[in-house]
Amino acid sequence: MSFRVVKPGLLTTVQDLGRKGFQQHGVVVSGAMDSYSLRIANLLVGNKDNEAALEMTLTGPTLKIEKDCLIAITGGDLTPSIDGQSVPMWKPVYIKKGRTLKFGPCRSGCRAYLSVSGGFLIPKVMNSKSTYLRGQFGGFKGRALQEGDVIPFNQHECRRNEYKKERFTGPFAACNWSVNVEPLLPFTGSPVIRVTKGRQFGGFSGSSHESFAKEAFVVTNQSDRMGYRLSGPLLELENKRELLSEAVTNGSIQVTPDGNPIILLADCQTTGGYPKIAQVITADLPLIAQVKPGESIRFSYVSLEEAEQLYLEKEQHLQQLKTGILLAFNRKHSTKALIKQACANEKTRRGNE
Repeated sequence: MSFRVVKPGLLTTVQDLGRKGFQQHGVVVSGAMDSYSLRIANLLVGNKDNEAALEMTLTGPTLKIEKDCLIAITGGDLTPSIDGQSVPMWKPVYIKKGRTLKFGPCRSGCRAYLSVSGGFLIPKVMNSKSTYLRGQFGGFKGRALQEGDVIPFNQHECRRNEYKKERFTGPFAACNWSVNVEPLLPFTGSPVIRVTKGRQFGGFSGSSHESFAKEAFVVTNQSDRMGYRLSGPLLELENKRELLSEAVTNGSIQVTPDGNPIILLADCQTTGGYPKIAQVITADLPLIAQVKPGESIRFSYVSLEEAEQLYLEKEQHLQQLKTGILLAFNRKHSTKALIKQACANEKTRRGNE
């Protein structure tokens, strides 16, 4: 039971929610850049929300499906198709053995996620399947996927037996319901990213405070999973001085000596010595992950209390989604009934063509 990589895409890696608890030893967290999309992808196929999925950046891979499987595709729209037929996102999709799943041009967002029911059979390193590219460990052989790789996956036994009994035409079948992701992850141009004040905020000039909150910054091509380099109005300290290195984390916004900010992201180092003007709130980190190089972002200050409330609201919405997905799966008391419904929908669609 596996996916065979025909084409790897620009950057396709195995990621879960990260390698937590080892930063004091200098080990970075890594994990999905857009945690919301990864978690929803897993919920849609019946996995735990921290199961590993494929994270695809800008251009996705072409995969040969070597076993019937239930998948979900979330995140940015990289125009997925199976044997030339467009595949719907944000819903469970059942694919038959021998089909080819292909991703094309990026229509919106920057990163997409592919989950499979049962999860990928990837060994954990320090309690995580996430790939850390610079460290060359975790994920699939510690690297991005390459042509010819075979990525094995597990499959829930009950679902595998049910699939064998189903017969339908077409390369895949999709449910007639999907997730509304807009409250969690609005795909809009020039998003406003909410931040709290950083540890060295008070050391920056008043004009820098004003520019940071009012002006747009462009994500440069010198951006990756470690951090986004931004160009825009220059930010300056009142008194330039050397700082001792201190802890940094996903979302820390450092300002380099040339006055340009860097947003540290999933693969960021554990310590840094540049002054931090702000910290992206946890609820908005997935928004940054869906911004492409060349696009712009703006910042808005919020209080720590507001940041906590926004995080709790997002988590509550995810729990509501989880409940709704479970109800959809159990509407007729079995996954088998769900698949039968999907098969019937596919036959109807083909009959109307």
